[in-house]
Amino acid sequence: MKNLFVFVVALFVATNLFAQQQQQQKDSTEVEKLDEVLVKAVRVDAESPITHTNITKTEIAKRNLGQDMPEILKFLPSVVNTSDAGASVGYTGIRIRGVSPQSTNVTINGIPYNDAESLGTFWVNLGDFASSTESLQLQRGVGTSTNGSGAFGASINILTDATTYEPSGEISNSFGSFNTRKHTVKFSTGLMNDHFEISGRLSNIASDGYIDRASADLKSYFLQGSFIMDNTFIKAVVFGGKEVTYQSWFGIDAETLATDRTFNPAGIYTGRDGNITFYDNEVDNYNQDHYQLHWNQRYNRNWSTTLSLNYTYGRGYFEQFREDDDFSTYGFEPIFVNGELVDTTNLIRRRWLDNNFYVVNANANYKTDSVDFVFGGSFSSYDGDHFGEVIWAEFGPGSEIRDRYYDGNSKKTDLSGFAKANYRLNDKLLLYGDLQLRNVTYKTVGTNSDLDPFEVDKNFTFFNPKAGLTYNLNTTNDLYFSYARANREPNRTDFESNPDIRPEVLNDFELGWRHAKNGFSFNANSYFMLYNEQLVLSGELDDVGNPIRTNSGESYRIGLELEAVIPLGSKWALQPNLTLSTNRNRETITSIDGELVNLGSTAIAFTPNVIGANAIVYSPIEPLQISLLSKYVGEQFMSNTEAQLSKLDAYFINDLNVVYTIKTNKVFDSVVITGLVNNLFNEEYVSNGYYFTYDDDFTDPGTITTVEGVGYYPQATINFLIGVSLFF
Repeated sequence: MKNLFVFVVALFVATNLFAQQQQQQKDSTEVEKLDEVLVKAVRVDAESPITHTNITKTEIAKRNLGQDMPEILKFLPSVVNTSDAGASVGYTGIRIRGVSPQSTNVTINGIPYNDAESLGTFWVNLGDFASSTESLQLQRGVGTSTNGSGAFGASINILTDATTYEPSGEISNSFGSFNTRKHTVKFSTGLMNDHFEISGRLSNIASDGYIDRASADLKSYFLQGSFIMDNTFIKAVVFGGKEVTYQSWFGIDAETLATDRTFNPAGIYTGRDGNITFYDNEVDNYNQDHYQLHWNQRYNRNWSTTLSLNYTYGRGYFEQFREDDDFSTYGFEPIFVNGELVDTTNLIRRRWLDNNFYVVNANANYKTDSVDFVFGGSFSSYDGDHFGEVIWAEFGPGSEIRDRYYDGNSKKTDLSGFAKANYRLNDKLLLYGDLQLRNVTYKTVGTNSDLDPFEVDKNFTFFNPKAGLTYNLNTTNDLYFSYARANREPNRTDFESNPDIRPEVLNDFELGWRHAKNGFSFNANSYFMLYNEQLVLSGELDDVGNPIRTNSGESYRIGLELEAVIPLGSKWALQPNLTLSTNRNRETITSIDGELVNLGSTAIAFTPNVIGANAIVYSPIEPLQISLLSKYVGEQFMSNTEAQLSKLDAYFINDLNVVYTIKTNKVFDSVVITGLVNNLFNEEYVSNGYYFTYDDDFTDPGTITTVEGVGYYPQATINFLIGVSLFF
């Protein structure tokens, strides 16, 4: 009801504000252009000196059978994706140029989507969002990053479904391995009375997962209303969903990987009969709802403005069975049971998040034949509660229902102003400039999950300039160069692991060549990313699976990215891409056997030096397309010390994608049958994991020995999905 209320109010306001204006019919092409203004502040056009790739709705649909967005994007340049459950449904992640997901800026209709506190992107809360995506732009490097936290590896800018003129409907169902299934219903009224359109989607995705018990149940919705009249465009969007995901972030060791690669230790405990068993509700249970209102106004052929409002409400918990936990972990006092002192117990706990996130974006655009100038600002406010509850204990220490054994609150504000412009100096030269001033405050009070006081009071002010130029050699060739500086604050986990953690700084240099002629295109881009205090992944995880990062002093990433589209006649095409890179910490100092050791220059963790992909596309007849999709990821270390135990082997996987479209003039406009075989050649590979060390002096008192440990996340062997979509 709350969702519908917000939606109806937005449409009511739109109607009354503009009911007196002159009516004017818009065709579908004009309407789509209006939708695109929502992302103008965060996107770049084809000629800009920013390295980017555009993905259309049609391209997304070819692989959209229920797997998460990182899986759909995995064949793009410099991309490595991973899945806790192994089947890319549930908790999935994406690294671009080797940079952690916490350093990838994600926006939806220009609204920051990254969690304000962890800086991560939880795709699990966007179940089937690919079905409501009109287009997507992936910017590598710093990019524009106008709204939200700055990008240190990439920006992913998503535009939701465009307003359409004609009414339509869609029913999509898919099924596959690991009992994976997706059910989607979509509709659009088309443009009613030349002014209104309402569209929506309901989806349910479920999977048992490749890893034992790594199930996911994702329910989601999407509802939007658009109002169009003359030079006014208003869109109200409501989307969200609920996810229940059995945890699988614990990983497995090398011995288990070799003997039982689907084993999941989550929820394991010893039953009363002495046998090993698993708690059946070791789940992440989370709800997230988003409310967006966008108002674009064009005043004349040169000036337009856009105002966007957002409210996000998230709440949920991680439930966990704990065996023989100490009372002191929960602040409990020991008790006597049958005359014996008891200070441990089996229990079930929930760790809660309850947060509110508000955003206001405002920008203005001045455009002529030679100048495209956008300026504006963004303000966001985050208020989040972190608390824990013990919902059952074998030995109750006298606590009450819903007592919180830890309780903390975090507040974060982000205020930024920006101005960016493309200026065409002449027929050959395009100049680009982008300035952003950003202020961030972050304050926490209360205790963390270890019952330790967690109090942070930080204020950061960042200046992020960007500049570049594009030189048009001729009608088929462009050269470009850009420089961008970015600053980024630490996240909550960073402060928990090191109160003295420092913000990271990046100077990003990009030099590229674009060529396009007669359907053939080739892009070459070289980058030099020079960091100070880069927050690199250490390889370790905290006690709820969050990656721990550490400042690395001076470091760099140097790379060459190549991508092409090569038509081979009317039926065949190749779409290869390749990234070759060197990624180094200039100096790494670590403790080994109780002594500090300078290892000199070392490889940055989780950064393969070679990433490649290719698509062989064959279309023997117009309605049929067959694609063999290949991905190669070179070896990488899970630590910054180049420890051999932390090395992940290279892997090469192939997917087969078949799409067949049947046109009909009867009940449905068309029927699309899609088939996908993932990991066609049954490769057993690991795309992610963790590495940790600890000092042990128990075996030989007086002597400290560094002990290493690893965990691996195996990915699914050969598996398939098949789907049928009915369009009407």
